[in-house]
Amino acid sequence: MGAADAVPGVSGGTIAFITGIYEELIHTIKQFGPSAFGAWRRGGVAGLVAHLNLPFLLPLLLGIAVSLISVAHLAVWLLEDHPLLLNGFFFGLVLASALVVSRHPADWRWWHILPLIGGLLLANGLPSLMPLISELGSQEVMLLAGGAIAISAMILPGVSGSFLLLTMGLYGTVMDGIRGFDLGLIGLFGMGCAVGLFAFSRLLSWFLDHYHTATLQLLVGFIVGSLPLLWPWRELVRYQLGPEGQMIPLDYRYLTPGDYGLLTGDAPQLVAVVALMLAGAVVVLLLDHSGRRSAAVRDNGSPATGSQTTSAREASSHGASARETRSREDSSRKTSSKDQQGGRL
Repeated sequence: MGAADAVPGVSGGTIAFITGIYEELIHTIKQFGPSAFGAWRRGGVAGLVAHLNLPFLLPLLLGIAVSLISVAHLAVWLLEDHPLLLNGFFFGLVLASALVVSRHPADWRWWHILPLIGGLLLANGLPSLMPLISELGSQEVMLLAGGAIAISAMILPGVSGSFLLLTMGLYGTVMDGIRGFDLGLIGLFGMGCAVGLFAFSRLLSWFLDHYHTATLQLLVGFIVGSLPLLWPWRELVRYQLGPEGQMIPLDYRYLTPGDYGLLTGDAPQLVAVVALMLAGAVVVLLLDHSGRRSAAVRDNGSPATGSQTTSAREASSHGASARETRSREDSSRKTSSKDQQGGRL
């Protein structure tokens, strides 16, 4: 996730979606808030650890942190020196993930096409709105707003927080600050991220709880809508300059490998790019196969649990029946006693 978030056009949320941890991640982030203090008062440190799901979250954060320090540098270098190869790998990865997660769930209905289309439109329309952030003037305000927007995008599959930062004109500033450990810049950006994460995770968790299938279709729309940004052979046709003179991409023209070679004079590297597309797709299919096997193993263990639950229900039912029988017997005894007293009178 850390390496994906460092590459404009790729979302760490997509990686979480592919690996099957997405919903748990969203619900875990939502647990950070006032309710954590209540969990700590009731259960102490153990209660707080369980409430925040730290056995899941800490290894994930450690992996992201290590990646940002190590693998992200490799990803940024590949993006600058070998963009076709890097985009080819992620294009195959995201395309395969869209096919995997778009399988219709059991409660799918025809109107779920609407959130799917909405996700497609939002994924394509959001980047064109981001240059407005550069008009806020103060870099401090821009960093706060950029952090809130970017972190919200990073937990959405298919929406690249890095690409939105690029369209805001903040990508180079933030990456240079992270590489140089600029604590002031990192602090401002981190505050924006904390606010965005706190608010957006709760909103997304609520939608997943109340409109699960429709929300998943919206996320699939985001994933599919991100594919044009990862097409390796494209040409920048429209851009604007940010406040510091940096180039902010606005629109691309998508080319065939042959046209790309003719227009740019660079080798399209067709064989290598296609090979990496296939490699990215294979990674997703292997992860999906592994997830299905794990789910099958869990399901194989469920009949015993189910029978125990059924037995518990039956026992509860028998207990309720026995209580009802005893209640009727008591009632009949009381009625009989009253009748006898009435006869004596």
